[in-house]
Amino acid sequence: MNKIEQLQKMIDDSKNIVFFGGAGVSTDSGIKDFRSKDGLYHMKTKYPVEYILSFDMFNRHPEEFYRFYKENLNCLDVSPNATHLYLKKLEDMGKLSAIITQNIDGLHKKAGNKKVYEIHGTIYKNHCTQCHQFYDAEYIFYRKGIPKCEKCGSIIKPDVVLYGEMLPDCYEKAQYTISKADMLIVAGTSLTVQPASSLINLFQGKYLVIINKTETPYEEIANLVIHDNLKSVFEKLK
Repeated sequence: MNKIEQLQKMIDDSKNIVFFGGAGVSTDSGIKDFRSKDGLYHMKTKYPVEYILSFDMFNRHPEEFYRFYKENLNCLDVSPNATHLYLKKLEDMGKLSAIITQNIDGLHKKAGNKKVYEIHGTIYKNHCTQCHQFYDAEYIFYRKGIPKCEKCGSIIKPDVVLYGEMLPDCYEKAQYTISKADMLIVAGTSLTVQPASSLINLFQGKYLVIINKTETPYEEIANLVIHDNLKSVFEKLK
């Protein structure tokens, strides 16, 4: 039995599957990840990319923050790929109870999944830092310079979790959901970013599966490990 057949057997045998994904889930849609050799962290920039995407940078140098943000994190015209579409199918079958994603691109919801915990936020929600007026992603990405509130004139901040910020309330729901799952599929993440990567320690179910191009720190405790491109795995499942 090959690894795809093993994965299929585990899915067939499970009733409460949780999917935990990172940047590698969206690379097949054309979105850059962070840590691979072609990822955002290897770009030559005036400041380190991790600092550009920090709360301190947003406050001190909003023009630099928004220049990078608009050039590199605009996912408005990006479509879901085979992984997103398979997860929608799995949810429709009643097997997938939730998706926990570190991605801010909104592609799981665009694919039609209903139960999605976006633990690093989303580009699709933005609020004025003073009066909290809501603004959509189009307002942010298609406006020149620093986006300002039309009501009070203050700067608008994307509802994405920047370095130095707390995770949103849905993180606690994600923790509970993983603790109750009978199968956890971890895909497209290096499992090196805390505290998100520690979620895997809460799993108490039957099958832990890790799918990633490169090795992760948690493979010794997994029931199945697949080092491959996600599309080539999920498009083979039924």
